[in-house]
Amino acid sequence: MVNLIRRKKRTRAKIKSDKIRISVFKSSKYIYAQAIDGQKVLFSAKDKDAEKTGQLIAKKCLENKIKKVVFDRGPYKYHGKVKALAEAARKEGLKF
Repeated sequence: MVNLIRRKKRTRAKIKSDKIRISVFKSSKYIYAQAIDGQKVLFSAKDKDAEKTGQLIAKKCLENKIKKVVFDRGPYKYHGKVKALAEAARKEGLKF
């Protein structure tokens, strides 16, 4: 548990606050993604499939003319579902 908190702090320390970020959260059933500007959530997406979640959040960003974001993986390692979400969002045209 301590390692997760440390990893989350390291990840957030590297992110600049002036850009829109895509934050990821995993539960036992779903994977969530939120587009956050400062401390305001612009929009979110959730699905049981990480690739669908990535596609949904990318479509919402592109509809609102947001092409460049920062990927915030939080306390999760960049593999598995988190990696699949990021790659699906990139395929839709979102740039990290």
